[in-house]
Amino acid sequence: IKPVAVDPHPFLANAKVVLSECFYPDGTPEKGNTRNKAAEVFAKHKDDVPMFGLEQEYFIYKNGKPYMWPEGGFPIGQGDYYCGNGSQVCGRELALEHYQACLTMGLKISGVNAEVAPSQWEFQVGPCIGIEEGDHMIMARWVFQRIAEKYGLEINYDPKPIKGDWNGSGCHMNFSTKAMREEGGIKAIKAACENLKKTFLDDVKFYGGDNNERMTGAHETSKLSEFTYGVGTRHTSCRIGNDVDAAGKGYFEDRRPASNIDPYLSTAVLFTSSMGYTADAPDVAQLERQTWWAELV
Repeated sequence: IKPVAVDPHPFLANAKVVLSECFYPDGTPEKGNTRNKAAEVFAKHKDDVPMFGLEQEYFIYKNGKPYMWPEGGFPIGQGDYYCGNGSQVCGRELALEHYQACLTMGLKISGVNAEVAPSQWEFQVGPCIGIEEGDHMIMARWVFQRIAEKYGLEINYDPKPIKGDWNGSGCHMNFSTKAMREEGGIKAIKAACENLKKTFLDDVKFYGGDNNERMTGAHETSKLSEFTYGVGTRHTSCRIGNDVDAAGKGYFEDRRPASNIDPYLSTAVLFTSSMGYTADAPDVAQLERQTWWAELV
């Protein structure tokens, strides 16, 4: 193993948490070491200063069902839960405990909010530069696993754990480069979106397993079979914010990634595809093949 990051331990005094990469005895990266490729990509193009902010959605589960849902039934339908307050909100104490633990570690967690379904929440990691985004997301997920362990709970990152008229869980990626953040950067943002049109059938393979169950064109999603973008839109593949359009610079949001993404591979793919660095993109062979890929034509 090779240590790559050291942070204060959120649960133990006078202790540290060490994030490491794993390698085989011959020095080649272990199959699950997706960080190595992403770090290589971001180091090669460090002058672009790629910045990310990821919105990690999830469900809190207990005994195989969403936390605090009625036994053998369903709660009142979606509508009053999103960013809600009051008795209908489920799990706030856990979301805030996780938030505080991440802050204690010094992770770049920038917020939490209740999501569209009861017991569905989101935390945001970023802004981070390059490989830092994947590192801080991995550590934030680890923190939540430790907290869930304490209470006998599960943090569910499935893209569509509840079938029917319930929102799935995503991990929207907000992204910019130095050029996009400078005056006139809207041109670079739109050029990036045009580049993504060319690679979207390959890119979505890196955006989470079973994402076809979530990306149906309903519940604030676009369709996997097409690429679209617009200003202030919620039903497109990517969105340019109204404020970004007015300022003529900033960032854009890729709304396609599922909640179970590999944060290293997905950020590296968004970066390489949007910038036209396709020769440096991660290899799809690093992924477990999904049957729905055959429908991407």
